[in-house]
Amino acid sequence: MKLMITGGGGFVGARLARTLLQRETLAGRRIEQLVLTDIAPPPADLLADKRVQARTGPLLAQAEALHKEDFDGIFHLASAVSGECEADFDLGMRSNLDSTRALLDALRARQMSGAQPTRLVFSSSIAVFGPDPGVKFPAVVADDTLPTPQTSYGVQKLICEHLLSDYTRKGFIDGRAARLMTVTVRPGRPNGAASSFFSGIIREPLAGVEAICPVSPDVSHPVSSPARTVDGLIAVYEASREQFQGRTALNLPGLNVRVSEMLDALEEVAGSAVRARVRFERDERVANIVANWPTGASAARATRLGLKADNSFADIVRQYIDDCRALPNADQTLKGLA
Repeated sequence: MKLMITGGGGFVGARLARTLLQRETLAGRRIEQLVLTDIAPPPADLLADKRVQARTGPLLAQAEALHKEDFDGIFHLASAVSGECEADFDLGMRSNLDSTRALLDALRARQMSGAQPTRLVFSSSIAVFGPDPGVKFPAVVADDTLPTPQTSYGVQKLICEHLLSDYTRKGFIDGRAARLMTVTVRPGRPNGAASSFFSGIIREPLAGVEAICPVSPDVSHPVSSPARTVDGLIAVYEASREQFQGRTALNLPGLNVRVSEMLDALEEVAGSAVRARVRFERDERVANIVANWPTGASAARATRLGLKADNSFADIVRQYIDDCRALPNADQTLKGLA
């Protein structure tokens, strides 16, 4: 089979690609080609795999040609992140909404020429939920909680969910949307996401660097490890339409955790000296965005697919450390770990 991952050069996309290549099959079919699209090339280890083809540049510029190409499945992960979308409205609309519409229309044109509908998994976000005066905002959002996003990023993700649902209803694609919890711990440098600090307050102290937390230690939010996130995306792809239970998006499992509990876990795993490298300095822009996000989430539909949240945040920290130790530059990423 031939697959594509948009955003395949990013952290989650690259990890998904490695997992698929290691599995060798998806939904019972052998993976023969994996196309990774992104604005930057994928990591060298992926480029070295003969099954991988990289396409570099904005998805919007590539989408028109896709109706001439046969893909058995697509994981659509490419996206501008939350903080970027809030700071640059046009960037968010172009990167998130316009690119998704162009991709869906390319797949629609392909289907209308006689091809079978392509299966597509869209990575939506917990950011589709938010408080609104007209709708009660629960402490824990469920699959059937009414989405009322309070950021441009969340609005764009929600619009794409509805587009995916309607293109599926019309038979143009076989679409499934999965709402990702905040993925942590992400390696590398901080990005433009308002949620970036959820990784930074773990990653930087382990590297021996001071980290600034821009929100209160009482802030609660659902998070997921990279491994559980990738497992969720694959399970959503492999589910039958009946197992997926409708066309609306589902929540992937997450661990509902407070910032203070994250730091407790960091101390449990790495010691008090590592935790002491985190200091609190409120950033009103970030804090105001995070204040409009859910404090917790449930995932009943994903649970019925056999998916589970991480057991503890300490397990997530240990996973990050194990991942780093497998890399050539482990001495740098973990130089703050005694």
